[in-house]
Amino acid sequence: MIKLFSILVIVAFAMPSNLFAQVDSSKYNLIEVVVKENRMLIPFLKVSQNITLISKANIQATPARSIQEVLAYTPGIDVRQRGISGVQADIGIRGGSFEQTLILVNGIKLSDPQTGHHMMNIPVPLQAIERIDVLKGPGSRIFGQNAYAGAINIITVLPEKKSIVVQGFGGDFGMLGGNVYAALPVGKYKQVVSASHDASKGYWHNSDFKVSNMYYESGLNFNKKHQIRTMVGYTLRDFGANGFYSNRFPDQWEATKTLLASVSHTYTHKNLYVQTRSYWRKNEDEFRLKRNEPAFYTNIHKTEVMALEVNATYISKFGKTGFGVENRKERINSTNLGDRSRLLSGIVLEHRIEFCKKASLRAGLYSNYYNEYGWKYFPGAEFGYQFSAKSRFYTNFGKSYRIPTYTELYYKDPSNSSNPDLKPEESLSYEAGYKYNSKKISGEVVVFNRNSSNMIDYFRPAIDSVVNPNKWSPRNIGSVTFWGIETAINYAVNVGSNNLLIKNIGLSYNYINANVQQVTSVESRYALSALKHQVIGRIQLNFFKVADLNINMRYIERIALSPYFLLDSKLNLKLAHNAGCFMEVSNISNTNYIEAGYLQMPGRWFKVGLQLTIL
Repeated sequence: MIKLFSILVIVAFAMPSNLFAQVDSSKYNLIEVVVKENRMLIPFLKVSQNITLISKANIQATPARSIQEVLAYTPGIDVRQRGISGVQADIGIRGGSFEQTLILVNGIKLSDPQTGHHMMNIPVPLQAIERIDVLKGPGSRIFGQNAYAGAINIITVLPEKKSIVVQGFGGDFGMLGGNVYAALPVGKYKQVVSASHDASKGYWHNSDFKVSNMYYESGLNFNKKHQIRTMVGYTLRDFGANGFYSNRFPDQWEATKTLLASVSHTYTHKNLYVQTRSYWRKNEDEFRLKRNEPAFYTNIHKTEVMALEVNATYISKFGKTGFGVENRKERINSTNLGDRSRLLSGIVLEHRIEFCKKASLRAGLYSNYYNEYGWKYFPGAEFGYQFSAKSRFYTNFGKSYRIPTYTELYYKDPSNSSNPDLKPEESLSYEAGYKYNSKKISGEVVVFNRNSSNMIDYFRPAIDSVVNPNKWSPRNIGSVTFWGIETAINYAVNVGSNNLLIKNIGLSYNYINANVQQVTSVESRYALSALKHQVIGRIQLNFFKVADLNINMRYIERIALSPYFLLDSKLNLKLAHNAGCFMEVSNISNTNYIEAGYLQMPGRWFKVGLQLTIL
């Protein structure tokens, strides 16, 4: 495999490079894309950071039923799923843990004070997503303290035309599901509503699940200056949790309920942009060690996050100036963790200038206050040089920070102990890259380094037995350095005939090295299972102008864990102008593998579905 990796690196460096953005370049012109952050709006090719853009077209082509499954095909993203169809998943970036990744919806932070395991409890349907922006690297200066290793911003769209889409599907393991998505604009008032339900009997003992989602979003442009947007979403997940957190109790069970609501107002006038938004997120988590014996051991956790943010940008002859403030309150009521709350305040100031016609510099400082930890400061800066309209060199640095979750601080059960003396994690990251984008070829080469201090991980004494009776205990690691290289190429081939057209080919390779010093007598839960080698390949074919076939492959090798190879495919077939069907085959290679915990992932499995557009 080392030879293969060397060849991939050489190829990636030798060819023109830009972002493997999971984009069909024949339909999606990256030059026109503007990256949406909390304050700055910057054309994609002028961004001096490593950002992957996942388009709506590619989401529809990916063999996925959930956002986390879509992210699994994104270079540099480590998606560790527990089960199928998005029941639960942990998202890591550049060797970082799931606690070090921030998930957002339209800039709204979905962090949970209990645990990052619930970050992907997202009720947003795939049909409502316009794009997913993935920032790989420090994002604390832009989004706040949880964007330690990176951030993923899910951006929704409010269509101007009416449409109602109904979809149903079924598959192996007793899987059945369906969803309804409706865009119902009325004059200036735009709105979408959706509902979905997925269920499966499970692919091994105690792996059944039920997932229900409801979602509503609206927007109203009063005039050119004022816009209002609202969003309400609810997701209910009920699942057998065999192997999720422990291998000692095969009948674990869990159910979560997540409610997300937000309202935002945007004011735009001449050179001034101001957005004010408030949001509320409530999550309830019930966990049992024995599914049918709740009296044996049950935890009930209820968390609530309320926040108010103001972000603004002013454009002058001196460049773009961004500034913002936020206040957030986090609360938890738990049978295990107790009743606790904390307050957060944040202030950010940044400025971006362009000079010498081809160069740009952006620098800023985010100041964060937690009532438990006091003030912390996250400086950062980015420099970029535009060689041409198609290519750009960039480099940046940033400081990141993450406070421990309540689970890390206080959680106790038969398999885990707590550590209320944990210190916040801190890191300093550096990055340099080159990206290229033309009509046919896009690619990128990036080198990064992250120096972490006080990194939090769970450890326990190791034994030779299959079942380890020792408890996991969280603690701070003194210092850990992650460094790596990311390369990716996307080629819009568009070669062939009406009978067979090769549309797109993509290939990426990511390497991460961590200098974690593992004690042979100790097991690590997260740090020593981070990505080491990742290869992702994709080919998109079209048959007779009515069928699109996407074939995806993934090779994953983690630190101190066995590697595995996965092959997936999806066929979209157009039956009529308003009807179509699809077939997905996951794990065609029938690989035996584990992504998270002790949960054995399924072998080869099939899904088929129908879709009807009414309006």
